[in-house]
Amino acid sequence: MSSARERLKWLASAHGIEPGFHDIWGRHHEAPEATLRALLRELGVPADSAADVDRGLAATHRRYWCRLAEPVVAVAAGAAPLEVLVRIARRGAGERIAWDLRIEAGEPAGGDADIDALALRERSEVAGVVHEARTLAIPVTLPPGYHQLELRAGEAAARVLVLAAPATCYQPPWLAGDARVWGWSVQLYGLRSSRNWGIGDLGDLLDLVDLAALRGACAIGLNPLHARFSHDAQRTSPYAPSSRFWLDVLAIDVEALDDFAECAAARARADAPTFRSRLVALRAASLVDYAGVARAKHEVLRELYAHFRGCHLAHDTQRARDFRAFQARAGDTLRRYARFEATHAADAMHDADAALPQIEYHEYLQWQADLQLARVAARCRERGMAIGLYLDLAVSVDREGSDVRSFPGCYAATASVGAPPDDFNLSGQDWGLPPLLPQALRECGHEPFVLALRASMRHAGALRIDHVMGLMRLYWVPPGASARDGAYVRYPLDELLAIVKLESLRHRCVVIGEDLGTVPDAVREALARARVLSYRLLYFQRDASGGFLPPQDYPRDALVAIGTHDLPTLGGWWQGRDIALRESLGLFPDETTRDRHRRERALDRVRLLDALVRAGRLPADADIEALAQGPLAAALIEAIHGWLAACPSRLMMVQPEDWLGVVEQNNLPGTVEEHPNWRRRLPLTVDELRADLAGARLAATLARERP
Repeated sequence: MSSARERLKWLASAHGIEPGFHDIWGRHHEAPEATLRALLRELGVPADSAADVDRGLAATHRRYWCRLAEPVVAVAAGAAPLEVLVRIARRGAGERIAWDLRIEAGEPAGGDADIDALALRERSEVAGVVHEARTLAIPVTLPPGYHQLELRAGEAAARVLVLAAPATCYQPPWLAGDARVWGWSVQLYGLRSSRNWGIGDLGDLLDLVDLAALRGACAIGLNPLHARFSHDAQRTSPYAPSSRFWLDVLAIDVEALDDFAECAAARARADAPTFRSRLVALRAASLVDYAGVARAKHEVLRELYAHFRGCHLAHDTQRARDFRAFQARAGDTLRRYARFEATHAADAMHDADAALPQIEYHEYLQWQADLQLARVAARCRERGMAIGLYLDLAVSVDREGSDVRSFPGCYAATASVGAPPDDFNLSGQDWGLPPLLPQALRECGHEPFVLALRASMRHAGALRIDHVMGLMRLYWVPPGASARDGAYVRYPLDELLAIVKLESLRHRCVVIGEDLGTVPDAVREALARARVLSYRLLYFQRDASGGFLPPQDYPRDALVAIGTHDLPTLGGWWQGRDIALRESLGLFPDETTRDRHRRERALDRVRLLDALVRAGRLPADADIEALAQGPLAAALIEAIHGWLAACPSRLMMVQPEDWLGVVEQNNLPGTVEEHPNWRRRLPLTVDELRADLAGARLAATLARERP
């Protein structure tokens, strides 16, 4: 007879919870029983007692066999026939199953079939009734798209979303050939200029596109541009937004709006000495003052919206009709977001009557942000950039944000997404973000995921999917538990990847999967088949002895970079600044671990210099020990970039922080208030970057290595 723990593990596994996993060092971890029970509760399955578990196993068996078909099926576009697994309670001979298929862009089809003629897969008994799983083969060839299938067999009925996906993600000509390109990766909020309002905006981005194209870059990579909380500017993380469906309105270049040019009152307000002095102070601040920026921008933006209402909406001008068309295309999703923002802004002001007239204000802001981002994308095309905007899709959203309210029941109520311990986060990570519930996601046709992809791909030539392993599994941390005590929960990889391929094709958008950490082989293999580019960082590309892999050993279908926003800059890595930070914040479990990291970093500097010597990037007689103990000179920065650029990988991204010698990193995982995450600004303005000789020399090196 099976033990109580074994039955608990069976129940957990039946609901997608993996009872154990291997960490980044290859060690196996069994999920604690308390974790399995907590996550089952999160999925709506009581498991507090042995009786609960037994009832849960019986209910799971019954639910599986009594469902005519799964709510979603992924198939290959162009393949025939369409095969769907159906499960039928058998009452006798001569039973039939009927089907109606609504093709997304085509003629509907329908028919029926003799159940006994369908291929039998397996049988089971439920409440004394034999149920059979059979394969319904529908004689159609589906084009790529989202198709709706309705099934009826006796009293049972089902609606199935059929995802007919292309074989791969979009492959532009440069990706299909031998080209190797490069681009700049920047934090938009961190851009400086003499004209912005204390935060990098889409006007700065236009200027940066011009400069990047002049230098030969083919892409501009950005932090997620997802919508923040308008009523709470202190929620700064672009990876914990209110919504992944809409844009960060603080990125709007206020003075570039048509309404600013038309509205004399708004220009007078912005030109007033007191207002101008506020902007000067915001620009001069060493860190982004989100609250100050938000106050200044919304003061003027509200006046611009009032002008737009009075001069355009009231008179049905062409601009008014353009706005109404934007609202119509966006539909209920936009209205729900705008209502959320307006309601919470009114709550913050303790004025319930203020919400209603502000709903359209937030829709207006999204329209303006979308127009400005579209203008940047068009500028990229005008400048001949092969990729243009390379955007980033966060893994989830804030639990108190708009998306969670828009899709009630689709997000976990208390569990959070995180990561198990690794070298950079020895205690593991709890990001505090709610994971989507896998079955609820399927029941609503994966709509939250589809909307998020469409929003991010709309103006992008490439999209990075943060924590792409989430297409197959996510690490859930129960409420009140340590990040060490989490467990992985499975997701329908074939369905989510089908959606990625469909949206990639429709938006002509290359996809990069951030596949760092403990990524199962099945995920890497599926991503490779789908032609999703891998994500490889210099810091982690090592051989069995710990040495740095030579460039020729990097994969071709990959994006390469030195680091990311979550890792030390090149200068910070060289100095061990990240180790000192973690020590000062008590993020090491003990002094022995801290000392080991210090020794390894000293050895890594030697290893990297040795790799550069062997590749001919440094003189053969270079004094490696002396260089390893010295500063990171400009020539060494250029040598490291040139060495990495020689790899066969198709895309390389470089950070201005690395060639400018910035030491502090943008985000320190595992911290919130302890570190100024997502607030750091570049040391140079966009105009100063144009005159920066180090950047120009590095661009010339990259152009030689990746012509």
